[in-house]
Amino acid sequence: MKYFHILFALCLSCSAAVKAQIVPLGAGAYTSQPKGSDARPPLAPFRTADMLGKAAPTNQWYSTLIFNAQPEAIYAHPLSVKATRAGIEVAFPRKLAVPTERKDVEIHYPHKAPVLISPLAFEPGQSKLARASDWSIDISQANGTDSFLATVTHGSPYVYFQLSRGDVRIQLPAPGQRLEHAADPRVLALEFNGQVFALFGPTGVAWERVSPQEWRARLPQGKGFLSVAALPDATASAFQLIQNHAYAFITDTQVSWQFNPAASQVESRFEVQSKAMEPGASATPLLGLYPHHWHQNASVQDRLQASYNTLRGPIKILAASEFKTTSTYHGFVPFWPGIAPALQAPELREVMKTDVRNARRMMLEEGSGPYWQGKGLQRITKLMDVVEQQGDLESRDQLLALMKTRIEQWFSGNDSKTYFHLDKTLGTVTAYPEEYFSIAQMNDHHFHYGYWIRAMADIALRDPVWASPAKWGAIVNLLIADIATTERGRADFPFLRNFDPYEGHSWASGIGLGADGNNQESSSEAVNAWAGLIMWGEITGNKALRDLGLYLYTTEIQAIHHYWFDSSGLVLPKEYQNVEVSMLFGGKISHNTWWIDEPRQIKGINLLPITTASTYLALKPEHVRRSMAALAPEMALYASRGKYAKPPDIWQDIFAKYLALVEPANAMAQWKRWGSFELGDTRSHTLHWLNSLQTMGTPDFSVTANSLFYSVFKSPSGRKTYLAYNATREPLTVTFSDGHVLQVAPAQLQQSIGQK
Repeated sequence: MKYFHILFALCLSCSAAVKAQIVPLGAGAYTSQPKGSDARPPLAPFRTADMLGKAAPTNQWYSTLIFNAQPEAIYAHPLSVKATRAGIEVAFPRKLAVPTERKDVEIHYPHKAPVLISPLAFEPGQSKLARASDWSIDISQANGTDSFLATVTHGSPYVYFQLSRGDVRIQLPAPGQRLEHAADPRVLALEFNGQVFALFGPTGVAWERVSPQEWRARLPQGKGFLSVAALPDATASAFQLIQNHAYAFITDTQVSWQFNPAASQVESRFEVQSKAMEPGASATPLLGLYPHHWHQNASVQDRLQASYNTLRGPIKILAASEFKTTSTYHGFVPFWPGIAPALQAPELREVMKTDVRNARRMMLEEGSGPYWQGKGLQRITKLMDVVEQQGDLESRDQLLALMKTRIEQWFSGNDSKTYFHLDKTLGTVTAYPEEYFSIAQMNDHHFHYGYWIRAMADIALRDPVWASPAKWGAIVNLLIADIATTERGRADFPFLRNFDPYEGHSWASGIGLGADGNNQESSSEAVNAWAGLIMWGEITGNKALRDLGLYLYTTEIQAIHHYWFDSSGLVLPKEYQNVEVSMLFGGKISHNTWWIDEPRQIKGINLLPITTASTYLALKPEHVRRSMAALAPEMALYASRGKYAKPPDIWQDIFAKYLALVEPANAMAQWKRWGSFELGDTRSHTLHWLNSLQTMGTPDFSVTANSLFYSVFKSPSGRKTYLAYNATREPLTVTFSDGHVLQVAPAQLQQSIGQK
């Protein structure tokens, strides 16, 4: 760590001596350096020369490797790997239920009892990232001219090793017994601590037992490789499967996606490049499919073989070089239509009047950095939606002008405190003043910038010229590039900074601190960002960006319903006492937050912000009911510890909106007009939401459409409400999958009531 701190101090010293230059971009600007004494992001020095020429892949499952001289464990599932001074540790984590002070349990799959693999002829060098493809990496421990390389892949039962010369030491965490599953002399199978690991060497390898806990692989000259695998069980069939594909070393992984508008579906394709290391060996790798890959995926069901018990549920093995998944895009519209006077419109008018009067204060009510400012901006755009749809165009224009003024202040680059900086050393955009370690640890860029992107998209619906890329929209494109660049190997931004294409969700931590691996808490704020990409791409005519947004949006939703909500009951173990996961790590899950262990906020952080793009929360209505039913017992347990929510109804607006997605009448009954509300929303937006769902009914996910912005709702009587928005400049015909048709004029929201 000393090397890291010296370089970091030098970097800060240099940056202080360089005056920040204002670099124009459209009507806005960014700075070439932080201003004054403002910090810049950390270095990521632990990369090979080739990787140092590319933007640093922060916020990934392996990012600890590039920032830390002694990196934490990397959770690849089913295996975990840790690069140490002594070599590369490989473990097969097992479930551990850990009681908490909250009187529940966390589920840990810690990196424990690893096998240590190291070269014998030379000491391992500093661990560095040598290659990164979409879900596979190479870790280099080269020392001078000697090389030692480990390939780690999401979902793979193997870690592949290659070295330039000499033999390999294998150290076990406990005395091991050799198993004789096969007569193949290239294979060493060892059982210890109730687990079975198998090592596969080249032809001519000699396995030497040094002690009950140490073996050596004597490698023939010119064949410096072996693979190490954990077996799902000790059966001969499991061993045979692992052996058959042990020499197919993965060299590249790549995801691609395609949107089919007619079917409203996103197809994702996962492709792997591999090479056979032994003559006559299979070149087909084994891929470990996560539940969101294999669940209800007919294209792989009859080809799945062994299954690994992991923190993400059963990871099932597929022998293939590629597979695909298909996700339905259920649509959303930018806003919902106004409600009729008979449905409490007088009350809504009063609340709107109060909110409009307080809009300036509400736009920046908590912090002053990019997260709270972004939240404040989106908060006001959602208020703007309501007043506009209720016919108050004067207030709409007032709010629009208010937001433009604040955005221009940030986007101009001229303000001494609030501005964006393009850091070309790491390859990122940072925003000042810093919040939640968004610079020092590169945290949460997709959360922060997602609010800005969504707010700018809402403004662009009303004033496309002001928000165009030629004007203030240019800075939006810069923020999008920071979190969602699709080109691989660029020097300015990494590929999909926050998103993990294989696990199917985002990561929030930039540098991967802690023994539990990377993490993400607010999955819903990630979805908010991807909804913003969809809107911005469609509004600006950027089809590639729109389709990227659709891929990220639908995939993250699939991951949420599997790994946060466990809506299908496939993932959470019986020991886990809570209905949902609030914080998901590489090596553990918990029901908590980073700032408080109060149950209402624990639950609500994976719901907010609730907007028209949040109907996915009701894809499994029974989960919503279970989650809401659990809230009172959770609060009682909290009180039994002598703790109480302040105020007692904190975020009552969030829970009313959430329940309204499945039970609108009950939600309205529990809503308190002057009760607590979350600082990213307004009473006007909540009341409009509740009244809208009482009128339209709950989301009907059985109906799709051949257009981007659509929603369908179904009342208890069976009456359907169809919504479609036209973001193009030409008239649009929207055909729904049940045959209903809407004609939508440019820049208009069209509503239609179908037959029962």
